[in-house]
Parts: sequence; C-alpha cells; structure tokens
Amino acid sequence: MGGYITDLTIVALLIIGFTALLGVLTNGIGEKLFGGKNKSEFVDQSARVQTGWKSVGGMKKQ
Repeated sequence: MGGYITDLTIVALLIIGFTALLGVLTNGIGEKLFGGKNKSEFVDQSARVQTGWKSVGGMKKQ
C-alpha cells in the first residue's frame, strides 16, 4: 500500500509540474508571437505606480 501511495504522489507531482511548465512556456511564446505593441503594458504600468517608493530589503551599499 505504501508503494502505491508513493507512486501516486510521484505521478501527481510530475503531472502538476509538467502542466505548470507548459503553461509558463505557452504564455511566453504567446506573448512573443501575439503580444504586438502591448507586450510590456502591465510591466510599464507597475513601474509607473511604483515611482517614488522607497526600496525595502536587501543590503545597503556603503
């Protein structure tokens, strides 16, 4: 019974991982091929919203 559960867990993780990887790859290809001039629309909007924000975290340069 333990072997069955182990096999089921491994197969489930592989299916979930493969599906997630395919989603990321498909999204990237779709943005490159069909993105047009609005490829960076959300990145640009995010940068505009964050102008003037203080940097948080990381190490300070001395």
